[in-house]
Amino acid sequence: MSLSVRRRSLTAALLASTTCLGLLTACGFSSETGTGTGSSGSKASAGGGSFPVALTNAWGRTEVKEKPVRVATVSDGDTAIALALGLVPVITPDVEDGDQVAEYKQRAITKLGEKKLKTYDDTDGTDYEAIAAEEPDVILGVNTWDMDTDYAKLSPIAPVVTFADKKQSDTLTWQERLKTAAKALGLTEKADAVIAANEKTLKDAAAAHPEFQGKTYTYSVVHPEQITYMSYADQDPGVFEQLGLVKHPRSKDYSANKNGVSLENLDELESDVLLMTYPFGDEGLLSASELETNKLFRSLDVVKNKHFAVVPSENTLASAIAYPDALSAPWVVENLTPILAKAVAGK
Repeated sequence: MSLSVRRRSLTAALLASTTCLGLLTACGFSSETGTGTGSSGSKASAGGGSFPVALTNAWGRTEVKEKPVRVATVSDGDTAIALALGLVPVITPDVEDGDQVAEYKQRAITKLGEKKLKTYDDTDGTDYEAIAAEEPDVILGVNTWDMDTDYAKLSPIAPVVTFADKKQSDTLTWQERLKTAAKALGLTEKADAVIAANEKTLKDAAAAHPEFQGKTYTYSVVHPEQITYMSYADQDPGVFEQLGLVKHPRSKDYSANKNGVSLENLDELESDVLLMTYPFGDEGLLSASELETNKLFRSLDVVKNKHFAVVPSENTLASAIAYPDALSAPWVVENLTPILAKAVAGK
């Protein structure tokens, strides 16, 4: 899987900066709400909620007895949730993509008064000892694929906030993940503000680009083992559908567990707009030049009519599109809309 697909930034629309709200404002940060808990564990500003809070999850029941101050995360997406809610986690997994922190995430960290986050090496999975050493009040795990393994080892450390059904590891939207975490943190009002601000950013972007309305799209990633149909029916649509695009009817034939497109079936990528990305370069199943000179690929109407575009992966944009989180939408809007506009126009 993809773009550091073991994490949900991890493995993230789109408008020029003149119509996009500023990243942090759009994500609910302001001089009033942008305070948070730094690694020292100082309290965040209140955002509503009463305690204790009890949440049922796929592995049991979590009870948060008092408003948490020290929050640990087990994925990039969970880190984004904490930052969007004005909290600096006491510890997080190290960043993907060769120590590069996504620009939008670094802006949020800086806004909250930190230069960088305290991290643990998750090459071999979640570091339970490192998390325990930070004595968190709560552990956020609503954006992870590893909770089946992690829950039994994390729950003795602190209450674990995660999804109610194992299937939701792939199907929950970032808004649903944010709301789940916010309930446990007593920050429901702040979560609502984050969602509303993101929706306004996207509404403004859609209004600026009426040509997007009703266009079908396919988003595909070249992984080492396959070409992956990322815009499958149950995938979080992220920014695309809020901008007015719709998934191709063929998307219903694909899912998280059935998402490979063979070279013999490249016509499955046909759509009004096709976006491809090559995060693994020459280590992918095939390179950009190999795919884009493929006879069947070149015969697709979407390619012949120049409604095809490549999404850059070097700046984490491709990952942010595929795995949207609570922080990324305004930044994605700012960076991808020009690419999408050219593809829709056939330029």
